[in-house]
Amino acid sequence: MATPYAKLPAWADYGLIPLINLFVAFAVAGLVVLLVGESPVQAATLLIKGAFGSGAGIGYTLYYATSFIFTGLAVAVAFHCGLFNIGGEGQAYVGGLGVAIVCLSFDSVFPWWVNFPLAILGSAAIGAFWAMIPAILQAKRGSHIVITTIMFNFIAASLMVYLLVGPLKPMNSMAPQTRTFAQDAWLPKLDWLLEMFGATIRSTPLNLSFVLALVMAVVVWVLIWRTKLGYEIRTYGFSPKAAKYAGIGEARIIVITMMISGALAGMMALNPVMGDQHRLQLDFVTGAGFVGIAVALMGRSHPAGIVPAAILFGMLYQGGAEISFVMPNISRDMIVIIQGLVILFAGALEHMFRPSLQAALASLAPKSMGMNAAKREGA
Repeated sequence: MATPYAKLPAWADYGLIPLINLFVAFAVAGLVVLLVGESPVQAATLLIKGAFGSGAGIGYTLYYATSFIFTGLAVAVAFHCGLFNIGGEGQAYVGGLGVAIVCLSFDSVFPWWVNFPLAILGSAAIGAFWAMIPAILQAKRGSHIVITTIMFNFIAASLMVYLLVGPLKPMNSMAPQTRTFAQDAWLPKLDWLLEMFGATIRSTPLNLSFVLALVMAVVVWVLIWRTKLGYEIRTYGFSPKAAKYAGIGEARIIVITMMISGALAGMMALNPVMGDQHRLQLDFVTGAGFVGIAVALMGRSHPAGIVPAAILFGMLYQGGAEISFVMPNISRDMIVIIQGLVILFAGALEHMFRPSLQAALASLAPKSMGMNAAKREGA
């Protein structure tokens, strides 16, 4: 009979295992770089330099990380309820519609500090609505949430194409996008924040939504671990039968959790639409919804892990551009391979090193595994 995994100390479970997985992922990626005739050490140096070696690099890294924090939190909330929300991409996409409706309607009426909270509500409401439909289908009809959320990604893409080549496209314009918002619907940049630490930059897309992402990370922590609703979500995710026995309504908790997840994914649209592009255009999500799955897995579905995991993937995006520019043999597709390796070891192969680590800690630090207490009870 296979021995079940023992519970590791929190520092090992949430810190050491992800670091080991990350190290192995980059080691394997280094072999891939070596196979194409480039130096893994030089590639790693360029990756870090491109992401953190200048004020502009840091700005772009945090800009990408902002989107990944939102989508990572969205996936994590669903994970805690035992739900696999694959629809973050579509929920973020239609969330952009909520941002655009507010900005197109009020960009000449209200200042940015009024438009911003309205856009937050608009993006969250439409993202929540888009996630609510698959949630109801699972809760009431037994449809699998993975299948329905994947399908809703395609429906969202088709809907946005229709809107951006039709009703939302300005007259005499060929581009599939809305008009540019007036400046009162632009989010303030955070370049000044980087300059406070001595960075010299001209302009980056880093904007106020980064602060909102950090705030939402705290909100999710409070929701999941400090509220009755969060307790119900975690209970249902751990054991639906126990939750039912405790009087927790299955349909209610599924729908509420998915709506919260969809709202977080929808808020991701604030970063590119209101903070950078200042218009709604096709494919602005650029895969952030799917990266959020890897971020949630790597961050162990905890906000304290999701934020650094999102910054890591932001580093891969920004630093990868630097590598592909300096090293012609390493294309953007190679960077996608590296990202895939991180996802593979952080997600699919997460438990690969757990038995070995469990045995090592039991031998070297039995107290950390609670083994002394177990021996006393046996005696």
